[in-house]
Amino acid sequence: MKFGIATFVTDEGIRPTTLATALEERGFDSLFLAEHSHIPVSRETPYPAGGDLPRKYYRTLDPFVALSAAAAVTDRLLLATGVALLVQRDVIHTANEAASLDLLSDGRFALGVGVGWNREEMRNHGTDPRTRGSLLNEQLQALKLLWTEEQAEFHGRHVSFDPVFAWPKPVSEPHPPIYVGGESPAALARLAAYGDAWLPRGGTEPEEIRRVLAALAEQGRPDVPVTIFAADRDESRIEAWADAGVERVTFDLPTLPESETLKVLDELAESARRHAG
Repeated sequence: MKFGIATFVTDEGIRPTTLATALEERGFDSLFLAEHSHIPVSRETPYPAGGDLPRKYYRTLDPFVALSAAAAVTDRLLLATGVALLVQRDVIHTANEAASLDLLSDGRFALGVGVGWNREEMRNHGTDPRTRGSLLNEQLQALKLLWTEEQAEFHGRHVSFDPVFAWPKPVSEPHPPIYVGGESPAALARLAAYGDAWLPRGGTEPEEIRRVLAALAEQGRPDVPVTIFAADRDESRIEAWADAGVERVTFDLPTLPESETLKVLDELAESARRHAG
């Protein structure tokens, strides 16, 4: 099993370059970075985990910029969004950013996507929360065309553009892998139709992993890679995930200053070594 880190990089915590170097030194294989463009002052949408919204949500660096910095100081680390809020983004700009990062990192980029939860944040981007799922589905289709076609064209309900030249193309073949986040029926349908890998959250039970993988196989999608997103250090659950066919576990790394982060990474690396192989 492989082990990586999922975290928020902010202006108050460890720098992405220092973090990425530390991850490679400790044998982690991946870095998944969260995205929030801003947090509206007036919020009605409750924080999914309950309680007050943590400070890190207010201060998140752009993940594509942070991952580009990480790419410059690493050689092996998989650089991923976890997750990019694509429904709040222009799809052509995102295709260019992702392809550029994939090119500059020599094919080490993966696009983790999700529909998001903060409805006020979405509305500020002109996104209707009620149709964000169908919007994301169209965006994923359009992304693949922009990445792979010499003249890309797409016409859907939410996304539409006439033939365009969109360069650079990614170096990953056929394109950077798309990791679909979520465990809802809509997210799993999205995974089956448009995803290359599944990114379930750390609370997902091993039996649910088995059930979903079996259902994907019945739909003609066997061997879909699974990366657990933002897990804690539950030793028995890690073993059960491995038995269920999970390829990678990313530990949830708190956003802390450099010295404190490095201490936590040492502890997480020890847990990873006990289960690697």
